[in-house]
Amino acid sequence: MSFRSTILFMLAMTAVLFVQAQTDSTNRENIVSIKYLEQISSKSNQLEQKLDKQSDKAIQQLQKQEQRILKKLSKIDSLKAKQLLSNATEQYKNLEEKLNNKVSGLKQYIPSLDTLGTSLKFLRQNPELLSKTKQAKQKLDDALSKVKGLEGKFQKAEDIKKFLKERRQYLKEQLQQLGFARELKKLNKQVYYYSEQLNEYKTLLKDHKKAEQKAIELLSKTKLFKDFMRKNSQLASLFRLPGGDPSSFGGAGGGFASLAGLQTRAQVNNLIQQQVAAGGPNAQAQFQQNLKDAQSQLNELKNKILNSPLAKGGSSDDIMPEGFKPNNQKTKNFWNRLEYGTNIQSQKPNGYFPVTSDIGLSLGYKINDKSVIGVGASYKLGWGQNIRHINITHQGAGLRSFVDWKIKGSFWISGGYEMNYQNEFNRINELKSLNAWQQSGLVGLSKVVSLKTKFFKKTKLQLLWDLLSYQQVPRTQPIVFRLGYTFK
Repeated sequence: MSFRSTILFMLAMTAVLFVQAQTDSTNRENIVSIKYLEQISSKSNQLEQKLDKQSDKAIQQLQKQEQRILKKLSKIDSLKAKQLLSNATEQYKNLEEKLNNKVSGLKQYIPSLDTLGTSLKFLRQNPELLSKTKQAKQKLDDALSKVKGLEGKFQKAEDIKKFLKERRQYLKEQLQQLGFARELKKLNKQVYYYSEQLNEYKTLLKDHKKAEQKAIELLSKTKLFKDFMRKNSQLASLFRLPGGDPSSFGGAGGGFASLAGLQTRAQVNNLIQQQVAAGGPNAQAQFQQNLKDAQSQLNELKNKILNSPLAKGGSSDDIMPEGFKPNNQKTKNFWNRLEYGTNIQSQKPNGYFPVTSDIGLSLGYKINDKSVIGVGASYKLGWGQNIRHINITHQGAGLRSFVDWKIKGSFWISGGYEMNYQNEFNRINELKSLNAWQQSGLVGLSKVVSLKTKFFKKTKLQLLWDLLSYQQVPRTQPIVFRLGYTFK
């Protein structure tokens, strides 16, 4: 082979290898990680456990409440109490049988769950898009099984919610004239919080982790997946989406079987014209009068909707009892009710202390939307006497507790009890001397300003009065100003 032929051959081989490497790289980029399947399985398993726990708790609470009602009612009307007991026994037995039956499918539409389930079905039909590992098929089957199980749990939870609402309505009809207003209000609250808890779990499905988000974004870019979603998603079975397979909607007959009974505007207009024409000369006037009556009724309905709990921020499923202000924190888990923060306060030099800055960290727990309690710790950093004599020293430490209560708008009443070590120290062991710690009792006002930044969510400005500062030796300043930031 000549030198020229050898060069051409090497260039050709280099080009082939480069194209193959580019293709392999592209294919790798289009592969869905197995972590996607693992995260779906983990999320589904966690939500299943939460749904089971919350559903069992809701039924037990209702049973206990009914038992208290029956005990009280038996002293007033024993015959009525026996009637309600018999009804309760039968209804709870029917519920148990219904929950033990295998759920055929989810009767409500949950967008995030639909997306996850349909993506897994798509990957089963297109395994080449899944990372090639020995466990890939097993992981995919497990994820599909978990999602199907989660669908069943959500459907059972909806059945339980329906049961709770029916029991509430039944007991209301039987007891509202017998002086059980307080007990009925508790039932309303139980149904309300259970409904809101289910909504909270549906929201958790939208919280996609990194692998989930990446996989969904990758699949959503492909036309093949979009077509699959249009034909096989749960939404596609409810409405005929553009591009969908007609035979996949409304059973074998296809078409708009799932939308039976819904007429188009043209069909409605034709129907009206036919009725008016068949009604004779006075039909037009009668139709106009009926139209005015219908408009009046629609306006009344509109006013009711505007004044309903839903329009005022309530639940669409439950009417809140009069005077009931829901605690939106009650449906959140422990970790989502925590607030992490930091704050700083500075003090001018005096005869005893140099310029100091107290740097604090806090951990708060939201009791409700208007109350936060928490604990914290602080470190007192010394800067020296002035700008010409800077000297970094350890001037003290502190342990804190606090409570914040919202009074109006962005203003809060704040209070707290603190223990402060006010002496300079060089070793941690020096802080063990309890006699050197001083007490502080703080009360004052806070103003919270919301921030739209990646790390900080709120800014808190605090003006506090230390009631115990006058007893401290050495004396500290009675008025404290702190600037804080909340991370969550």
